[in-house]
Amino acid sequence: MENATADLLLQLRTLGDATRMRLVALCGQGECSVSELTRVVGLSQPRTSQQLKQLCDAGLLVRFRDGKRIFYTLPRRQSSTARQLLALMPLHDEQFRRDAVRLRRLRGELVGSDEMPMSEDAADRDIHRAILDLTVTAPIGDLLDVGCGRGRMLKLLAGRAHRAVGVDIDSSARQMARAELMLAGLPGCSLRQGDMYQLPFADAEFDTIILDDVLGTAEQPVAVLREAARLLRDNGRLFILMALSNDPGDALRGALAGWSASAGLRLAPARAVPKTDPHWLLSVATMPQSRDAAA
Repeated sequence: MENATADLLLQLRTLGDATRMRLVALCGQGECSVSELTRVVGLSQPRTSQQLKQLCDAGLLVRFRDGKRIFYTLPRRQSSTARQLLALMPLHDEQFRRDAVRLRRLRGELVGSDEMPMSEDAADRDIHRAILDLTVTAPIGDLLDVGCGRGRMLKLLAGRAHRAVGVDIDSSARQMARAELMLAGLPGCSLRQGDMYQLPFADAEFDTIILDDVLGTAEQPVAVLREAARLLRDNGRLFILMALSNDPGDALRGALAGWSASAGLRLAPARAVPKTDPHWLLSVATMPQSRDAAA
């Protein structure tokens, strides 16, 4: 039997179960933990895990570990057969709608229980506008947000990106970001645990990388920039955000220029945001030449 035929038969058999179809539909809403899926579908955790394993074996879901928790999501690269099968799922049916509401309610409870809800002040709006202005000149492509926190930059830019990934070392921040992103209607974002000195991605994997206020507290800022440069594709851009204190940022500008030069990056002049009473320093770094030319 041809491999394609065998794969199709396996996927048809696997999706030919109401519970497994519900699990796939839920993971289409965003990355879901086993405990969330168990609560929504109403099965025991061992039974839910068994159903999820079958879906992974059939290539309809993928499983990954984030810190101490296991998450499931749709594959980033699906076969054409899998895409066609998933497109046939009647997501408008009542059961799927109820499941989606339950999942969103769980995420909403998480956000609502936080003691410090995310808010956007005037300074946040200014930096958001400045970032958006930069994205008009070139497509975002594959986006990586290092130090994503609760996902404020992902919420701003994910809708324009081909792929959006957030990395933060804080598990509670990643959990909150997943909730915020689902409630914002952005199911395609991925959240990962990561150390900014050694990120879990391949060389030249991203077109746009954001270092969101991580350099100022980094013990080795040049190492952080070198790691970001490793992940940046040719013609890609690195957005560097640094919070300002009470000074105008001249010392920070000088430090950033030196760090970037040591990391082999070309740095555009840093921009204070807003111009009056600035709260942020924003700059864009690029590779000075293609890696092929450098080699």
